[in-house]
Amino acid sequence: MRIDLHSHSTASDGTSRPAEVVWRAREAGLDVLALTDHDGVGGHAEALANLPDGLTLVPGMELSCRRDGMSIHMLAYLFDPDHPGLARETALIREARDGRAAEMVARLIDLGVPITMEMVERIAGGGVVGRPHVARAMLAVGAVADIEEAFSNRWIGSGGRAHVARYALDPVRAVELTRAAGGVAVLAHPRSAKRGRVVPDEWIADMAAAGLTGIEVDHRDHTTTAREELRGLAKDLGLVVTGSSDDHGELTGHRLGCETTAPEAYEALLDAVPSRT
Repeated sequence: MRIDLHSHSTASDGTSRPAEVVWRAREAGLDVLALTDHDGVGGHAEALANLPDGLTLVPGMELSCRRDGMSIHMLAYLFDPDHPGLARETALIREARDGRAAEMVARLIDLGVPITMEMVERIAGGGVVGRPHVARAMLAVGAVADIEEAFSNRWIGSGGRAHVARYALDPVRAVELTRAAGGVAVLAHPRSAKRGRVVPDEWIADMAAAGLTGIEVDHRDHTTTAREELRGLAKDLGLVVTGSSDDHGELTGHRLGCETTAPEAYEALLDAVPSRT
């Protein structure tokens, strides 16, 4: 089995519609795919309605978290999206995300970048508006040479001139809410130094104590050394090791299946779902 547990569609900041994501997954030889758009499940229905034969879809989302000013991402799987506590928090995050985008656009306009909120919303295509959509608007008007430049500390990266902080969950709270909603939580790309600070081991231990099920170890942004360190930490904390593409369509070069999760790790995640224990 080939299993990819982290992907995005136009329901958040990917460039492919959910239907295209699942078809590309099957074409890439995947047997299991998790659709994990940011802070919402708006792409699940379309993905399920267009699911090709031989592909299992794992419903999920990537929750926005923050601790001590650091952005942290939590992958939630197989939860009840109508759980009151989780639904309330994701609604707050999405509302804050929309307001944040508008404020970033205003700051960029002040800095001489000729974009509009309408342009950003059009790029988002009805999905959850995020910084990648702002970055794509900046690229479209020639303000930056590539998406990476937009995310630098010169523009909308952390500490940048147009960066705006927003509401996010503490990662321990995200784990607790996911568990309360009947799902399992996996910490996403915790050693991605290119995204800023890396998640300290003691924070991961806090999450494990709260019910964290796994750590995303095999990720394109992780070095060989980081992967080895995370495998050791996962063993010490009793966490499942996962791997995934974190595919965003054109933005990441359509890389579904470039990193995968072992079948036994996938089974361990399923076994950890509260409703199955």
